[in-house]
Amino acid sequence: MADRKAIFLDIDGTLTLPGENEPPKSARRAVLRAREKGHQVFLCTGRSMEMTRPLLAYGFDGVIASAGGIVSAGGRELFDCPVRADQLTVLLEVLERNGIFRILEGKDRVFGDRKLHVCLPDRADNSEMERWIRAMSEKMGVRPMEDYDGSPVYKVVFFYQEEEQLREPRLLLEKDFEFCLQAVKQSAKWLNGELISRSFSKGMAVRIICDNLGIPLEDTVGFGDSMNDLSMLEAVGTSVCMGNGQEDLKEKCGLVCPGVSEDGLEKAFLELGLI
Repeated sequence: MADRKAIFLDIDGTLTLPGENEPPKSARRAVLRAREKGHQVFLCTGRSMEMTRPLLAYGFDGVIASAGGIVSAGGRELFDCPVRADQLTVLLEVLERNGIFRILEGKDRVFGDRKLHVCLPDRADNSEMERWIRAMSEKMGVRPMEDYDGSPVYKVVFFYQEEEQLREPRLLLEKDFEFCLQAVKQSAKWLNGELISRSFSKGMAVRIICDNLGIPLEDTVGFGDSMNDLSMLEAVGTSVCMGNGQEDLKEKCGLVCPGVSEDGLEKAFLELGLI
């Protein structure tokens, strides 16, 4: 196995605390030292490109954004695949008809239903819900849905209360979209998930980067915390779940490291010999 690795990092709940744009000092140090040793480090996130940009200041070799809809590495854009307009029209209509709140993630702009705040609790059971609680409370550029202008959309986040609300959307959309539902406590009033086009995935994006840069998949390491990281963690040679991650994901990974607030990335980099 080669000494130099390609490392793929989820952001929320992995590189940073959910919704934050500044990694802990230990994580910044780990990324810097890994790159100094010749490893390549990539962001691999469900965030839109706009919400990913603040992290680029910490030094990365490429970005997978919108859960694989946008891929760039080596200073080149390798993949760009927005949801087709006809698919998006059906998607928006069926979610609205079933009382499901929606967030549209474009490359540079994000649009959300006007009353979205009513479904965001004070505390969240998963990093994706926490990210949106922070985004809405801090007014991080989420524009009202009425302002949506037909620009390309790469991913749709949704919030619902009962499984029955998903019955019709699944019937109409599941052939074209994966329903990635986040694990929450049974007592939770609101549930959340993502609709991700079957035209791409984080795992497919990892393979695109590796194919373009000539990196064997066995020489890759992936870090994540939630089920929307699963395809990435299944694609890489070594999979690592954060200690603060979902229990179902931990069972599918080769290694579980301490959580974000416990210097987990740096400790895992040390354990794996990356630094």
